[in-house]
This record gives sequence, structure tokens and C-alpha cells, in this order.
Amino acid sequence: MVITRFAAGTAAVLTAVLLAACGTTEEPADEAAAAPAPSSGPVELTDERGTVKLDAPAKNVVSLEWGLTENLVALGVKPVGQADVKGYNAWDKSAPIDASTPDVGTRGEPSLDAIAALKPDLVVSVTDVPENVLAQIAKTAPVLALKGSDGADPIGYMRKTVTTLAQATGTTPQGEKLLAGFDAKVASGKEALAAAGKTGAPFVMTDGWVESGNVSIRMYTPTSFFGGIAKELGLENQWPDGGDKDYGLAQNDVEGLTKIKDAKTTFIYVANDSDGGDFTDNLKNNAVWKQQPYVKDNNVKRIPDGIWMFGGPASANAYIDALTAALTA
Repeated sequence: MVITRFAAGTAAVLTAVLLAACGTTEEPADEAAAAPAPSSGPVELTDERGTVKLDAPAKNVVSLEWGLTENLVALGVKPVGQADVKGYNAWDKSAPIDASTPDVGTRGEPSLDAIAALKPDLVVSVTDVPENVLAQIAKTAPVLALKGSDGADPIGYMRKTVTTLAQATGTTPQGEKLLAGFDAKVASGKEALAAAGKTGAPFVMTDGWVESGNVSIRMYTPTSFFGGIAKELGLENQWPDGGDKDYGLAQNDVEGLTKIKDAKTTFIYVANDSDGGDFTDNLKNNAVWKQQPYVKDNNVKRIPDGIWMFGGPASANAYIDALTAALTA
């Protein structure tokens, strides 16, 4: 998804909210280094637009979406071109790319000329990029278009995304390793929560931004990527509905937070010092905010910068570490 202010997963969400918007782990880099060389031979894939045929597994890949880039890097595939390189490295520290990677424009408005000049074997995108743009790109290189997320089954779609990208790049064994690693991280997270007496702990996950002095807040419902991970851990999301159908994000404001009824709720949030900073700084003198039980009990927890909210196993693993740390500290 495209972002201008606060990070989000797709151009659709940016359009819907008008403006959008982190643990770090070394495991993806180690796994990527061990990724096997791509196999040879034709590849046939199914994406959200139909059938994609490649003469051989793609080696030179251009990525137009950060979540896809994270998965490629974790699979051991270094993109030859990337939309908004600087933004990616600011928001996704779980699988960074070289700052010198050729930039092909923004995620919502990629440069067709810049993409064509790189002569990619494959361009990967999300379906939030307009169809006419994808069609233009497809005139010069095969295009693989996937959803940024799927509110019907966010974790299932993450698995599908990893598997499809692995097939496209001939790195299926590494894809299987990534998904197995995620399953193991979920199991260890559940154990850590149980050991701390936090099984089924109530929480909300949020992000936010400030415009003209007013704070807007987004709630990550169970159908969001982060919400789906928390559900895997058995946690109790106190904002159960209202999210959009793809990304599971619900618009809110400070007054709306009074709907959170469980006094033991932990308020967890993501921000980014490189893009807008900490929105809760603007709430310190807000009367409604100061009356919330989690604020009074010092139960407001910011997770580390650089965990992408719409990513793959690398960000999911980092989020599990951050979430369990926040709830067990």
C-alpha cells in the first residue's frame, strides 16, 4: 500500500483514510543467506489477476510493495528495483535492502520507464496499484499481483504470499523454512505468555497520526495482519470489529477509546520517529486520554520501530517478540 504520512498496507487504505501511518531480528538475513539457488524450468503461477507464466524462476525482480519486498529478501532474493527504497528501510527493519537499490517511484505511482530500464524477469505488486498501470507494466515484463492482505484470513494469505513468491523465484525450500519458523515463533510466544500468566490477555493494537492538532487513531481488528498474529497467540483483542475488508483497520479518535471496557487492557501502538513520531505525545494533556485505565496504570506500550504492519514471517516474528515483551514486562 501507498503511504505519505503514516505507514499503511495499500493504496486502497490510503484513499480510504486520506493519510496513512516497527523488533528487529537477525534471523531473516541468516535464512536468506542460506537460501538455495533457484531451480530451472518454466513456472506457472496463479495470482489475483489470473495465470502468470515464466520461462524460468525469476532472478531479477522489481517490487512495488513493501510486504512483498520483505518476503523476497527473506527468501534470499534481492530486488533489482524497489518502490520507495528510503521509506521501506525506515518502516521495515526486519528485512532491510541496500540503500543503493534503484528506486522505481512510489508504491502508488511507480515509474514505468524506471521499471523497464531494469529489464526485470518479474514485477511483483499488490492489486491496489491501478489495473491500467499493471497492464502497462505487463507490456515489458511479467507481473505478479497479490493482495496486500486479506481480512477473511490474514495469516492464511501471508502463507499463500510466501508460497507463491517462493514458487516464482525457485526458492520453495526457503519458503517452507520461513513458514515453519513462524509456526515455531507462535508456539514459543504462547509459552512465554502462559509462563507469565498472560494467556488470553486483553489488548488493543493501534497506530495514529496528528493533523492540525487533532489525533486520529487506527485500531487493528482481529482481521488485520497484526490482529491475526495476536489471535494465533490466543490474545483477546478488545476492538473486535469495524475494520475494512482487506486490512482489518478501523478508524477511531480519542473519544472512541472509551468503548474499551476491560480495565486490564494493554494499549499497544506503533509509531515511527522518521515519519511523524509518537502520536501519543499529543495526548498527554487530553482529559479523555488521561482517564483511560491503561493510561492510569501505565499500561501503554510502544513496540519498536521497524516492524512492518503488513508484512510476512520476518515482521510477524518480530511482532510476536514485541507483543509478548509488552504484555509480560
